Amino acid sequence: MFDQDHIAEAIAWRHDLHRHPELGFEEHRTSEMIAGLLTDWGWRVHRGLAGTGVVAQMGQGAPVIGLRADIDALPIVEATGAAHASTLPGKMHACGHDGHTAMLLLAARQIAAEGVETGTITLIFQPAEESDGGARVMIEQGLFSQFPCDKVFGIHNWPGVAPGRFVARDDKMMAAFSVFDIEILGKGGHGAMPEQSDGVIAAAGRTAAALQEIPARALSPLEPGVVSVTQIHSGSAYNVCPDRAVVSGTCRWFGAEAGDIIEDRLRRVASAEAAAQGCTANIDYQRRYPATINTAPEAALAREVAADMGLDTSMVGPSMASEDFAFMLNEVPGAYLWLGAAREGENPGLHSAKFDFNDAVLPAGAEFWVRLARRATQG
Repeated sequence: MFDQDHIAEAIAWRHDLHRHPELGFEEHRTSEMIAGLLTDWGWRVHRGLAGTGVVAQMGQGAPVIGLRADIDALPIVEATGAAHASTLPGKMHACGHDGHTAMLLLAARQIAAEGVETGTITLIFQPAEESDGGARVMIEQGLFSQFPCDKVFGIHNWPGVAPGRFVARDDKMMAAFSVFDIEILGKGGHGAMPEQSDGVIAAAGRTAAALQEIPARALSPLEPGVVSVTQIHSGSAYNVCPDRAVVSGTCRWFGAEAGDIIEDRLRRVASAEAAAQGCTANIDYQRRYPATINTAPEAALAREVAADMGLDTSMVGPSMASEDFAFMLNEVPGAYLWLGAAREGENPGLHSAKFDFNDAVLPAGAEFWVRLARRATQG
């Protein structure tokens, strides 16, 4: 479908983005590059939603299909050793958003060359997917009121699935998630006289252990749920019983009731464990993203397009990871899709300091976008 020079150029865009990663809501260089290319190809370009978001349209009238790519990087020190490694210490594209952007740009170039005969294609280049909810902000600032869509789709490269496979489930794709910080406060004292202080450290340790048992004890075995304690901070000396500890982590779930149960049980467990050691617990619990749930007709459409390309569309289970494309699916029918991107040999996972997007799957991802755009705008 694509000229080999265009594929090579798309890979070069990807490598350039990888060298210059930008964190959520800071993607100014990335946004400038995207907008410039799209303008050159004749797309109607709008900038400014969520600060660095770019929306572009071609065609007119209904139906309107939205195609979304995320553009932000992560605060990770890169360890790939690649020639195109990050030039910005402490920032890297460890999730493949550089590849997602390049795939959609390559598709946009091809769509512009072919023209859009019926309907409207809307490209959504979204900032701040990694925990900051850029999709939510774009929607709050008028994404779907200014650019109404009949269907919306997003692709993520998936290193846990081999190239040549494409996953579009009819319902659950990725979990909802929250983060929590539990501040445990009590009286500190000398390490040699613990009876004169409260059990801040004991409360933190017992809380951490008890929280991770919540899904097993509070949810049905048939209901997915995860509570992971990922941080414990306390103390500064060998001989001091501290007066403060912080236990932090994340929760994941699909069903609304499961989310309520996890939060309620977390609050009760933390308060009870703190009280048992003479302490108090201040709990900051923030629900970040809803579950990513595909609508069945749109998932089926995606599988049909992928099958026509010769891709294997057999199913795999949902992931307990999370994705802010969920906010878009709460507003518009659509589907979130996984493009198999595993590497031979060492195959670092998403968010690894050694992860690098697999350029070999870039043309397939872009071809899928072009074919889907054609199919969906035919009504």
